[in-house]
Amino acid sequence: MRTMLVAGLLLFRAFGQSAPAGCKIANTEYSGWQAVEMSNPWVTLTIVPQLGGRLMQVTFGGHDYLFVNQQLKGQTHSPEESAAQRRWFNYGGDKIWPMPEGNDDERHWPGAEGEPLDSGPFRWQVLQQDSTCAVRLTGPPDAAIGQQYVRDISIGSASPVISFHAVMRNVSGYPQTWSEQSVSQYNTADARNPSQPNPDIWGFTPVNPRSVYLNSYHIHTGSASTPGYSVRDGLFAVHAGNAGGEVWIDSPGEWLAVVDGASEYTMVERFRYDRTAEYPGQATVIFYTTGQNRRAAPPPGSDNSGRPAIHYMEAEVNSPMVKLEPGESYAMDTQWYPTRMGSEFKSATYAGVVGRALTAWKGADGIAVTGKFGVFFPGHLELRLYGAGGARLDVRKLQEVTPLDLVDLQQGVPAPPETVRVSLHLIDREGVDRGPLGETLVSPSNSGGN
Repeated sequence: MRTMLVAGLLLFRAFGQSAPAGCKIANTEYSGWQAVEMSNPWVTLTIVPQLGGRLMQVTFGGHDYLFVNQQLKGQTHSPEESAAQRRWFNYGGDKIWPMPEGNDDERHWPGAEGEPLDSGPFRWQVLQQDSTCAVRLTGPPDAAIGQQYVRDISIGSASPVISFHAVMRNVSGYPQTWSEQSVSQYNTADARNPSQPNPDIWGFTPVNPRSVYLNSYHIHTGSASTPGYSVRDGLFAVHAGNAGGEVWIDSPGEWLAVVDGASEYTMVERFRYDRTAEYPGQATVIFYTTGQNRRAAPPPGSDNSGRPAIHYMEAEVNSPMVKLEPGESYAMDTQWYPTRMGSEFKSATYAGVVGRALTAWKGADGIAVTGKFGVFFPGHLELRLYGAGGARLDVRKLQEVTPLDLVDLQQGVPAPPETVRVSLHLIDREGVDRGPLGETLVSPSNSGGN
């Protein structure tokens, strides 16, 4: 353990203590653990290499997204100790696990109990510390599944976007087939009373119109009659407070969102979907919720009495099932986008999230546009105006925006009288078009009541 931490510290010092103002990497202590902190003006990541290379916390605008088990703060328990006690030490945070999971045969992972991929120490090193900050976490070879994980986590200086590059390497002497799974535990406790669940936490992902599952989702564990699952407007929705168990979705949508309606903070996770590939159990996305009555495991040496309730929701992204020859590797790339949005959440785009869809109608001096959005990048909104033949008539720069602010758009815009359609784009501070937040026809009047 000491060798791993000293090696990381020396690498950090080799890059120099004076990091650019845009992003930086530093050694720190977090809840009693030795940790690595990576930050920019927007977001702070706290990584605990000694606990399975966990990304333990993501903080954006003072809001902590991830669940951290208060009963295990500052504790470390080796995989050997976990196996001897036949207990999984659930520290929280975000990590990489193998799939499929189960006890059927050696081609299934029996779970995190005693597994070095979950609780063993990972080596860490600084890869980059200039306009981008990047850390590599290298896990131990896991003889039980013949795999080794190496994960790069990076942020830039200009936005809160977080990038992950997770490599799975076959360290055995024969071909093996596995899926990588990103497992992110989001805190679903009530901020005012952590012993109770937050009543307004949601998970969303697009459903598959040709789903292999009845009702477009599959309840893997838990009650089939739970009121916490639904499909609406093309999205699967899980209401964390009314669900308990695990649900699988064969989503082709390449994103999931975890929405805190109480604080109006949202996280969007993006992934890549391969329509030709096989996924474990056909699921690309899995949500697991603790429900109302989940209790923390007792601390070592204690009895089971008086255990507090714990509340979290796992958002899990699966890679395809990949056959690897000895020595071969596969990489899964995902991105996280912290932003602002509450329970009005309707959808996600490449530029941000939508709470109230873009509307436009003709006014006395042009058109009026409204909508409610959260954005992924700082910059400004640009309204593009189109005529009946599809030709772009004009472009109007609207308000400045940042990921830290909910965007409640209500604006009158001068426009040619022949304007019939508009689209709203996010242009970042470097002038890069980050994509549309919405597109709509122009109504003759405010028939929508906005």
